[in-house]
Amino acid sequence: MDVKTTFLNGELEEEAPKQWHQKFNEVVLSNGYLLNQADKCVYSKFDETGKGVIICLYIDDMLIFGTDQVQVDLIKQFLSSRFSIKDMGEADVILGIRIKHEMSTPMYISEKLMPNNGQVVSQLKYSRVIGYLIYAMTRTKPDIAFVVGKWSRYTSNPGTQHWQAIQWVLKYLKKTMDYNLTYTGYPSVLEGYTDGSWINNIEDNSSTSGWVFLLSRGAISWASKKQTCITALTMESEFVALAAAGREAECLRNLILGICNVGPHP
Repeated sequence: MDVKTTFLNGELEEEAPKQWHQKFNEVVLSNGYLLNQADKCVYSKFDETGKGVIICLYIDDMLIFGTDQVQVDLIKQFLSSRFSIKDMGEADVILGIRIKHEMSTPMYISEKLMPNNGQVVSQLKYSRVIGYLIYAMTRTKPDIAFVVGKWSRYTSNPGTQHWQAIQWVLKYLKKTMDYNLTYTGYPSVLEGYTDGSWINNIEDNSSTSGWVFLLSRGAISWASKKQTCITALTMESEFVALAAAGREAECLRNLILGICNVGPHP
């Protein structure tokens, strides 16, 4: 956002830039924002749920960003009611720096998804889209394994919120069409990584196991699955994940040894 006739907004007692900043400071702080003590031109306001907005002011240029569009729109409306401001839209350049927007994650995090208690929205179509996503995930898209596993749990009764999450994944896929798996040929050793997320699904107190195995620095096997047993501690869920990854490691090792005509090891 750009403030029009910036220095006319302050009550002039001394130099205009200082008076404008003081006026802006008073208005923003009165709205519940906190002044960053490390940088007196940065303001922030977050509620108990973690939603909030950060405002960066540079003379008459303002960069506003937040956890969701609703929060951003509210502060824009407030500032527009107090100052004559031109909304420049989505930021593309600020202080000579060009901003490139990237959707860095396939995870829809605006709200925590819960089972739909209302009207079902296009259940058959939702199931079909999930099927397409599973097809992509199991072939060359390990980066969507977690979200596909999570969103597929709502196939029987999807609501509007679940469709928003699916659309987020589809936008991510469109944005990352050029992403690929690359194999360098070295080192030709099998590497595995695994982790467990304790009680990731609060509806049934289940945790999630995840793993990825690399060969020649490229992923060859990956998964994100809901655990079939209930664990009482984070460490327990991680042991369950480790056991599942261990079984996958054994299968992959035997496969590789079989290809090399070495034969499986016990």
